[in-house]
Order: sequence, then C-alpha cells, then structure tokens
Amino acid sequence: MLTILGFAMIATFLVLIMLKKMSPIAALVLIPALFCVFVGKGAKLGDYVIDGVTSLAPTAAMLMFAIVYFGVMIDVGLFDPIVRGILKFCKADPMRIVVGTAVLAAIVSLDGDGSTTFMITVSAMYPLYKRLKMSLVVMTGVAAMANGVMNTLPWGGPTARAATALKLDASDIFVPMIPALGVGLLGVFALAYVLGVRERRRLGVLTLDEALVEEKESETVLVGAGSGTGTTGKGKGAVPTGGSGADAPAEDDEPDKAMQVLDPHRPTLRPKLYWFNALLTVVLLTAMIMEYLPIPVLFLLGAALALTVNFPHMPDQKARLGAHAENVLNVAGMVFAAAVFTGVLQGTGMVDHMAKWVVGNIPEGMGPHMALVTGVLSIPFTYFMSNDGFYFGILPVLAEAGQAHGVSSLEIARASLIGQPLHMSSPLVPAVYVLVGMAKVEFGDHTRFVVKWAALTSLVVLGAGILFGII
Repeated sequence: MLTILGFAMIATFLVLIMLKKMSPIAALVLIPALFCVFVGKGAKLGDYVIDGVTSLAPTAAMLMFAIVYFGVMIDVGLFDPIVRGILKFCKADPMRIVVGTAVLAAIVSLDGDGSTTFMITVSAMYPLYKRLKMSLVVMTGVAAMANGVMNTLPWGGPTARAATALKLDASDIFVPMIPALGVGLLGVFALAYVLGVRERRRLGVLTLDEALVEEKESETVLVGAGSGTGTTGKGKGAVPTGGSGADAPAEDDEPDKAMQVLDPHRPTLRPKLYWFNALLTVVLLTAMIMEYLPIPVLFLLGAALALTVNFPHMPDQKARLGAHAENVLNVAGMVFAAAVFTGVLQGTGMVDHMAKWVVGNIPEGMGPHMALVTGVLSIPFTYFMSNDGFYFGILPVLAEAGQAHGVSSLEIARASLIGQPLHMSSPLVPAVYVLVGMAKVEFGDHTRFVVKWAALTSLVVLGAGILFGII
C-alpha cells in the first residue's frame, strides 16, 4: 500500500505543477500532507516536517547567503568581464549563446556547487536571452544538464555518497568514469548546438548593437501606434516584439532590465575593489572545495565581508539586501517546502517500500547485468528522491544483489552516477529553484522542457560507459 501511495504522491505532484494547477511551494506542502493522512499517519505529520526542515536547514542557509554574496558580486561588477567576453564570442547569435551557456555552466561547475553555478551562469547569460527574446527554458535546461554531468566530480556529492555507502575509494569510482562523462558532456554541447540552431532559425542573427537599435525602433513604433504587436527589422534579422516562441515563457510586464549587469554607470559598481572581490571569491570557493568550514558558514562570512567592504554605509547595505530579498525568499521558501515532501516520503516509509518493490521486481535473469540495471534505475530514482535517499537507501541493496551474481561494487557505484544529468532538475534539489527563480522561469515549464533531454543525456553516458567497458 505504501508503495502505491508513494508513486501516486510523486505522480500527483509532477502532474499538478506541470499543468500549472498549483504552485511548486503549495504542491510541495499540501500534497505530501494529504497523502500522510491517507497513510494513516497524519498525527505524525509535524514530526516528519520538523525532521525534514532540520535536515535541509543548513542548505537553506547556504542558499540564502550565497544569493546575497553573488548578488553583491554582480552588483559591484565582478562578472562584467565574463559577460563581455561571452558577448564578444556570441555576437548575438542564438546558436553561440546557447552553446556558450553550456560551456560556461560546465566550467563554473568545477567548484562542485550547483547553486553557485546557476547564479553565475544565469547572471551572465540572462541579459542576452532577454534582449534577443530567446527561450529562457533553453537556458535553464542546458545549464542544468551541463551541471548534472559535472556534478559527478568527487567533491560534487554523488560520488562521495556512493563511495561512503559502499565503502569504496571515490577516485576508484570517478577516474574510470571520466571517458563516459566526457562523452556525456560532449552530448550536452551537441544538444546545445541543436537547440541553438533552432533558436537561430526562429529569431535570426543580429549583432548586439542591431538588437538594441531594433528594440528602440520597436518601442518608438509601439508608442506611435498606441498598441499592437509585431516584428521590427527586416528578413532574417527580425526580432519579435510580441512573444518569444512556443518554448519560451511569456514576457513579464516589468520594465526590461536585461542589460543592467553591463551598465557601466550603475551606482553599485566598485572598480577600485575589483581585485579584492575577485580574491575574496577565489578564497571562498577554494575554502569550499577544501572543506575548511561548512559551506553555510563560508557563505555567511563571505556575504557579511562583501557587504561591509563594498558598502560600508548602512543604508547602502540595506538597499543591497532589499534588492536581493525576492530571490532569497523564493529560494528559501522552496527549500523548506521541499522539506515537507522529503520528510513525509522518508518518515512514512514510502521511499523504503518503493525501493524494495523495484528491486524485488528485477527479473532473475538480469542478475549478471545489475550494473546496467543500476544505471537505468538511477535515472528515475535520483529524480524522484534525494541523493541521500538513493545512495544510502537503495544503492547498498542493488550492490548486494549485484555481488550475488558476480558484479563488483565498483561497477554498481559507477553506474549509480548515470542519473545525475536529470537529478539536477529534480524538484527535491534546492539549487534548481535558484536556477528557475533567477531566470524567472516557471518550474513546470522547465520540467516539461528538460526531462526528455536530460534523460537522453543520461542514456548517452550509460551507453558510453558500456561501450568503454566501464560499466
């Protein structure tokens, strides 16, 4: 019964948010609460929620202060050279912009933290996507998939969890997987190229100056006409003014601040403190990778130091905190709402029953191929549950079943990494809310777009692993 209710709860949640019948926060809270009552454990709902909140509180704190820190770094102009470099490469060509998104996300992912990756990538690329009316879900999807492949780095989390759960060395798991993961990353770049070509066909190619001129012309025409939508420019280079294609979310009604990050005259710039901010960021990321202090503590200290040095006057500090309060509130709210979902899943025992049901229904003949089975199962399992739940709850069971048929734990551990490209878009991953929140994309739109492509990327990694004899 718990198995059926567990799958039903997950399916109900996904359907409702994809159809936009409920907001993600409401769905993450109300649906598990309702199913907790169905299970007959409504009286323990409070305990489950407190347990979930307690486990995710450090993550919420980390995200809150990381948003403040990187928000301040964006305000003071730390990433402006990166944005200008990308602008120079992309030349307002949608294909180059999408490929640039994938490359940037992959490079920044070397720090091992998804939230950091998404904040930097969106900050750099969002102005271009907005200015050229490109599909924002393409940006979020490509960034999530690139980060998902890179998330398998030993300091990224999944590899360390697999090593801990099976008592193995992380390098023995990760190093042999490098060729397969490299193929997966190339697959993301190839997909970015295809999606970029599709965007190019839809929008055409402009230089950035042409895009800005055409937008001004469009605004003049619209003011003169009083209303209406259409396109400006001629032929291939025309930029739509009334929408952004079938895959793009509708434009919001707020004034377009797309190029704000490049405004050379904004009052928050601190050019004299550029190298201090760069050094502070490098030290912060190094300390995070080396694990000198817990990540929430590092970002708390970093945010406080960045605010104090760059904005020594209290009114200026309050203004910067206020400017980023919306992102902080949205992300923190999502994290604590997700704590209800995970708390009920784990507290009621749904996760355990679902895992046992799946493992128990694996055909006997598949025993010698348990590495392949693990790779396939990791795709949906790491999407529907946290990495902790999968690696510490399910992976040991799969490894034990594999050992009974002569399959080594190392092969099982490597196969368990296959689902990470899809995992990074899971509603149970706090970082994904940073991604969609900063990009102003509906979570349901992101989910509908990314699931098929991320699953395909995972299968590419799996196929490469089998081809190279790694799995």
